[in-house]
Amino acid sequence: MNLLQMRYVCEVAKTKSMNKAAESLKVTQPNISRQIRALEEEIGFVIFERGTHGINLTANGEEFVGYAKGVLDRFDAVQRLYSGTEQKEKKFSVCLPRATYLSKAFTDFTISINQLEEPVDIYYNETNSAETIKGVTSLEYNIGIIRTAATHEKYFRELFDELKLSYEMISEFKFILVMSKNSRLATLDEIHYSDLASFAELAHADPYVPTLPYAEIRGDVFPDSPKRRIYVYERGSQFDLLARNTETFMWVSPIPDNTLDRYDLVQRPCADNSEFMRDVLIYRKNYVFTDYDKLFINEINKYRETYVDPLYQ
Repeated sequence: MNLLQMRYVCEVAKTKSMNKAAESLKVTQPNISRQIRALEEEIGFVIFERGTHGINLTANGEEFVGYAKGVLDRFDAVQRLYSGTEQKEKKFSVCLPRATYLSKAFTDFTISINQLEEPVDIYYNETNSAETIKGVTSLEYNIGIIRTAATHEKYFRELFDELKLSYEMISEFKFILVMSKNSRLATLDEIHYSDLASFAELAHADPYVPTLPYAEIRGDVFPDSPKRRIYVYERGSQFDLLARNTETFMWVSPIPDNTLDRYDLVQRPCADNSEFMRDVLIYRKNYVFTDYDKLFINEINKYRETYVDPLYQ
């Protein structure tokens, strides 16, 4: 079994035709057929079967292609990373949670690199923890940030060790409540979980914690008091909704003042919330930070020191 055979199989599976696969890969059709037959003899099962609409995968073949695609993706990523042409191109890439202090840090990072006279491709992906871990381990992204409750961190540490990922905490905070300045919640001297029951919660959907069911994850971090939840994935829409719908609130990491003022929002602590959250930086073991990585992390530290840390000192 070799990478060439895997590539032939994946291309045939994609095109459903030996001839089209041969044309795409610029090889002869008999050569593809011969390599696939040799592979099938080695692994002991048939990968393809002919049907009325062309060549189809068998059940075993479908499973094989799933694994083969993963192997080829990793190989291609390594090849791009260490090829001569790739090293000449500058790249900054990060996966991270939706958080205003992180997006503000990223904006300042992009302003800082305007002064550098060198080409660079920048990839910034706001996503959930599962996709961040996948992106870093697959070499698609160089660094990532995942958000976890302090009580769940041990589960992630076990996973990071298994995946050979290094990790370090970059921020620790308690979720606070953000709402419209005109919300009834904003008039309360002190906000408790029971006060939230009649309001709609805006929420992200990121239930991923290794080995734990969703209900346990959610229950460990938030009370199950609101009668309604609105799942919105785009930050601008979230802030606009919060500003205009005074019967909504959202649990967030601390937000810079200028963002709150722009949308006429306020942030308030919840007296009942004692759970600390952590934003954790992850990267592959032996990965060497680039100057861009260091600059971005430095900008994060500035925002953390200005807007996050003072709330807990």
